[in-house]
Amino acid sequence: MSKLSVKEKLGYAMGDAAANLVWRGALAYLAVFYTDTFGLTASAAALLFLVVRLSDGVTDIIMGMVADRTSTRWGKFRPWILWSTPFLALFMVLCFSTPDLSDQNKLIYAYVTYIGLTLAYTFNNVPYSALMGVMTPSDTERTSLSGFRFAGAFGGGLLVMGFLPDLVALFGAGDDAKGYQHTMYLFAVILMTLMVITFITTKERVTPAIDESSKLSTELRDLSKNLPFIILPLLATTLFFYYRNLYSGIFFVIVMALMWLVIKRLINQDTDKISRTQRDMIDLLTNKPWLILLGMGFLTMMFNGIKYGVIAYYFKYQVGDELMAGKYFIALLIVSILGALSTGYLARKWGKQKLFIISLLLSGLLTAAFYWVPNGNISAIFILGCSAEFFAAMMPTLFFSMLGDSADYSEWKNGRRATGLIYSAGTFVQKTGGGFAGALVLVVLAGYGYDGMDSSTIEASLPGMQLLMSWIPASFAFAGVILMLFYPLGCKQNQHIGEELAKRRGDLAMA
Repeated sequence: MSKLSVKEKLGYAMGDAAANLVWRGALAYLAVFYTDTFGLTASAAALLFLVVRLSDGVTDIIMGMVADRTSTRWGKFRPWILWSTPFLALFMVLCFSTPDLSDQNKLIYAYVTYIGLTLAYTFNNVPYSALMGVMTPSDTERTSLSGFRFAGAFGGGLLVMGFLPDLVALFGAGDDAKGYQHTMYLFAVILMTLMVITFITTKERVTPAIDESSKLSTELRDLSKNLPFIILPLLATTLFFYYRNLYSGIFFVIVMALMWLVIKRLINQDTDKISRTQRDMIDLLTNKPWLILLGMGFLTMMFNGIKYGVIAYYFKYQVGDELMAGKYFIALLIVSILGALSTGYLARKWGKQKLFIISLLLSGLLTAAFYWVPNGNISAIFILGCSAEFFAAMMPTLFFSMLGDSADYSEWKNGRRATGLIYSAGTFVQKTGGGFAGALVLVVLAGYGYDGMDSSTIEASLPGMQLLMSWIPASFAFAGVILMLFYPLGCKQNQHIGEELAKRRGDLAMA
């Protein structure tokens, strides 16, 4: 059966509603929590955001490999959703707690808890994302499921981003540190309830043949030998992004050139001379749709992440009404739900590639227009923001739906399917984009002299906030338009691949 019931789609959506109690909360409020309540400097918080992304580069890929090789009576991916949920709830609370520590120990605490949060999120969200690829073999049903998923995501985000400032004020009664912590207690209970609903209501139906030619332990040892291949590009990018000087630029160019040579050599080797882990990497590196989507995931997350990451600062200092940020988030997320649910219909009408390009172009233009909005013009802020968000909401919906198409393409081309690995890379690049987006917000603010504990620095930082609401995120949307022009999978080819894979699986089942 390829068609999914509305009940199952809603059940699946509850998982992203739960995850976005963490993801949207961290993305929208963690930066301002660190600088204005916890007491970190903007530059220290920016480096924290970047360093944590290095650990994600390894853990997401490992989690994808582990999930692909998991076999239980509940399936490959659903058990991980259940097992990881308590840890995700715990670290969400710890991350937004403010213990009475010295400045040095506070920084250590921030690193430990934020890394713990990202690890728990990896164990939960990589399998959750991959679950979409095995619930149905139909690419049109995956698009519809992705719409439900992100409607749920925006619903979870609505609770956090729309009501968090009011809940902090309510629970804290003037003590923001206490308010944040008690608000997270409430969100932790909601998160665990929604994740259990997802586990109970979903089912895995696509069951590719399991390659038992090598053990997971062997492949993890093999992966450890190739860690520089993963870590060095991330390290080079992080150093260049943070320091932006000649030495970091030279290091970045050298590392990327070496990686290119290694990739070319790996691709040209005979398949019988390389390990299964290396074959997985070759499958990905020769999968053009997946490579383009990898770039799109980063660009769209930078676009959305920068916009969301600066809103709390923008309303607190430029508009002068901190609680108005909650109302703005509510408006954005209501529109986001409509945009996500419209994606399936519009994708069937225009095709995924064309719709992606349209959404990037229109949302980018509307975001750039923020540069000319006069201070305090609330109507213009809400109209432009909501209009841009309707199209921006289609981007993650299309992205995760198209990752499923790239998994089909890999299976069709190579006869091997690594759904978990493909989706883990997609989740990783989204988290990387989110981390770099949050860091970029803080780097720009630090460049304008912003110090959340010193009110005399606010006035000079206002032009930076204006750029972060407009041209800086819009530039990433316009770059995405150019990249998406090269995406090779159209509607007809997706249909052909789906039909041929269904025939192959039917033949194997009869054999």
